Amino acid sequence: MPKADFTTTLTDLFTKQFGNSPQDISSIPLAGSDRRYLRLSDGQNTVVGAFNPDKKENNTFFYFTQVFSKYKLPVPEIIAKSRDKQYYLLQDLGTTSLFQLMEEEGHTDRIKSLFRKSIDNLVRFHWEAGKEIDYSLCFSASVFDRKQVLADLLYFKYYFADLLKIHYNKPALLEELEEWSVSLSSARPQTFMYRDFQSRNIQVQHDEVYFIDYQGGMMGLPQYDLASLLWQARAQLPVEWKNELVNYYFQALKNLPEIPSFNETEFRKVYLECVLLRILQTLGAYGFRGLLERKPHFIKSIKPALQQLKFFLDTYGHIPAFSELRHVLEQLVKPEITAQFEGLDEALLADMPLKIKVYSFSYKKGMPEDVTGHGGGFVFDCRGILNPGRFEEYKSITGKDAAVKEFLQTKTLMPQFLEHVFAVVDISVDDYIRRGFDHLSVSFGCTGGQHRSVFAAEALAQHLKDKYGLAAEVLHLEQEAHELKRR
Repeated sequence: MPKADFTTTLTDLFTKQFGNSPQDISSIPLAGSDRRYLRLSDGQNTVVGAFNPDKKENNTFFYFTQVFSKYKLPVPEIIAKSRDKQYYLLQDLGTTSLFQLMEEEGHTDRIKSLFRKSIDNLVRFHWEAGKEIDYSLCFSASVFDRKQVLADLLYFKYYFADLLKIHYNKPALLEELEEWSVSLSSARPQTFMYRDFQSRNIQVQHDEVYFIDYQGGMMGLPQYDLASLLWQARAQLPVEWKNELVNYYFQALKNLPEIPSFNETEFRKVYLECVLLRILQTLGAYGFRGLLERKPHFIKSIKPALQQLKFFLDTYGHIPAFSELRHVLEQLVKPEITAQFEGLDEALLADMPLKIKVYSFSYKKGMPEDVTGHGGGFVFDCRGILNPGRFEEYKSITGKDAAVKEFLQTKTLMPQFLEHVFAVVDISVDDYIRRGFDHLSVSFGCTGGQHRSVFAAEALAQHLKDKYGLAAEVLHLEQEAHELKRR
């Protein structure tokens, strides 16, 4: 089934599971993968619907969830799956992540208690569930071996250090990165490694924590997960918290049925190496997504990540134990480098040449005129969608009103229509940003320019904001004309 039809399939899966069709369907902002998510509700049952064309990744997620549920770890229940295993319904764990809560509240005692609860569960992921997992069922790599460590380090080299044109001895650095990857991948102990155990992947409901996005897990270093949680760049945990929570990890181990045996001193040493590795890996990701793809969310993270790196280098002078790598890192944390990223995300949005206008209009009155001199632009005809204006209760309101939104989302093919629209428009937006183009127009027409076209224009503007951080200018031509007449 085509990707754009995922709304229909998830709606059918919901209806089959609960006996009622969903009355409310809302999109969940896209992540950086092919996975797509909706929240569906019939008033009594609310679930998250997921579509992922990668069946191997889905099978790993289903398998991990089964193991974690056996050990009563707080992960989402899988409520239903399609026969082809590309579509599934999950327990809705709400909309609030630990990261969001921390942004709202700051570093309060409540937030610290949630981090402690997260670590209580982390040791169980590592040392209980991790013992049962069949790592041959991992969808990508089964173990965090030399190749995986080196891939993280090269990600940093090519997509951050090289983009900033740092001068260094390339053969010497490559030799050091290779040596470090061999050393770190051979460290013990090895357990289940969540891979992206950070506060954005921890949901909070009623002061309890729940965990998502673990399908990339593999056998690896437990210290890596602890580093990911405590050294997340934008979380900016206080130094005393980091130290206290590392110590708490060892306290939490005492609550396990079988306390694992390993050298704590060696564990802490490898933990610090994992902290540095994680900082470098995230800088590589921020470079690729931010500096190359120009996505403000990632650019916003570069400065705090560099601040984390500087603190680490100042505090742990013996790491890294490689002279050329140390030379590169000390250049990166110089004030003049960090200053380049001061307010750069806002500046990027302000200076980005691409400006997008989104119109709604009535075909009875004619299409919008080109005011840019470029001509063209997209024009989408919404008249194939059932018209709310045929029904008396919607005649006096518009596509911006809740009742019309619900009608279009749940009783028409508008969700499927918009999935196609988003996919087509995104191709041009990606290309225009990369090539520095300055204008794109997208127009939606319907019979009266009141319901379908208005809703579609607003939905596209929200999509562009969620995915690209772009604030499109929305112009509802027919509604503005009515407003002028009233004046």
